[in-house]
Amino acid sequence: MKITWLGHSCFTVESQGYRIVLDPYKDGSVPGLAPVRVEAGQVLCSHGHGDHCGTEGVSLRQGRPSPFTVETINTWHDDKEGALRGPNTIHVLSDGQCRIAHLGDLGCDLATEQTEKLRNLTALLIPVGGHYTIDAVQAKRLVDELSPVVVVPMHYRQAGVGYDVIGTVEQFTKLCDDVVDYPGSELELTPQTGRQTAVLKPQNA
Repeated sequence: MKITWLGHSCFTVESQGYRIVLDPYKDGSVPGLAPVRVEAGQVLCSHGHGDHCGTEGVSLRQGRPSPFTVETINTWHDDKEGALRGPNTIHVLSDGQCRIAHLGDLGCDLATEQTEKLRNLTALLIPVGGHYTIDAVQAKRLVDELSPVVVVPMHYRQAGVGYDVIGTVEQFTKLCDDVVDYPGSELELTPQTGRQTAVLKPQNA
């Protein structure tokens, strides 16, 4: 399975020639990022805010069957049961070899039955920037509870990219002892992939 970070919370996930796009952002919605322009068999959005539901940037193509099963977990975009920012959907994807979860704009603690559904993950794509989502400390607490093989931080501020009010990835990685800085935006996952916190470069920056 190949994961590519386009930027913000937008990823492509590919297996057996089939591609899913997660949380594409609308044109101009995320400072410093070029528009999303990608082909895929499927697009999944965690919620309806413009920086997570830019489906017009994804060209859907038919033909190849999907190797993925997709599970959803209904959560909140804030710690007030959605009163501030509404609902958020976690997507869990499996191709039979690897299993990953994209937490979207998770802004609340998870119930026990929800965390149980997130056990045995090959990779966890998790927001760490705070303000609109859980912050670095909350993210690390959840990572420690779930113990995925690979952690991929997302939804944070970088030089010239992202919202000024959210935190940087360093606020999260300073809490981790297994950080791997990748030179590019892609990560190949296999059942043999070692434990790590994988910091990718946004492809669209």
